[in-house]
Amino acid sequence: MMKLFRTSLFLTLTTLALAQDVSVKPGINDKFLDPKLNVEEWTKKFETESREIFQQREKIAAAAGLKSGMVMADIGAGTGLFTLHFAQAVGEKGKVYAVEIAKNFLEHIKARASKASASNVQAILCTERSVELPEASIDLAFICDVYHHFEFPSASLATLHKALKPGGELVLIDFKRIPGESSDFIMGHVRAGQEVFEAEVIAAGFEKVDEVKDLLKENYFVTFRRK
Repeated sequence: MMKLFRTSLFLTLTTLALAQDVSVKPGINDKFLDPKLNVEEWTKKFETESREIFQQREKIAAAAGLKSGMVMADIGAGTGLFTLHFAQAVGEKGKVYAVEIAKNFLEHIKARASKASASNVQAILCTERSVELPEASIDLAFICDVYHHFEFPSASLATLHKALKPGGELVLIDFKRIPGESSDFIMGHVRAGQEVFEAEVIAAGFEKVDEVKDLLKENYFVTFRRK
């Protein structure tokens, strides 16, 4: 069984490496690219007590390990669920890049930051293949329930690796995808499980350094370090 899994994993990574221009999940971000995207509607979906990461948002933000003065990127910031928590954690001398593919979300985040007087938040419009961050500009990247939306993971991870300072860290939180246990929605929406996603990140030049196992039930929480 393990041999078959490793073979499947190898084939998955090989396919990704050889097909840089082929989306691994075509159309998954179409709704976010819609100029008519309704931010209020998505806020109700993202920021609700029925969503585990919203319930545990303060503990998750604390577990990310941010310190005053750090520069970090909230990748796929969405409606800004974590952005202001991070802005407070890094303080006035720090900086938070709110990275999003949806322009409407970025406008919403900028309004939230302005209202909260969080001048250390900067909105960044990314693309399907690039996080669009300066080289060696961040100490930590945070990706929560977003990695499965990466259509071109190898390309995006390469730009993220470049954006991180040497020794910088990447926090990855995503849905547990376990056949026979996970919901039909997760099985259909999330393209692969933790082992595959971890292997993709490691293949992009990172090493796994930690895993928080006692905080979340529906998601896993893993930390990597840039080599």
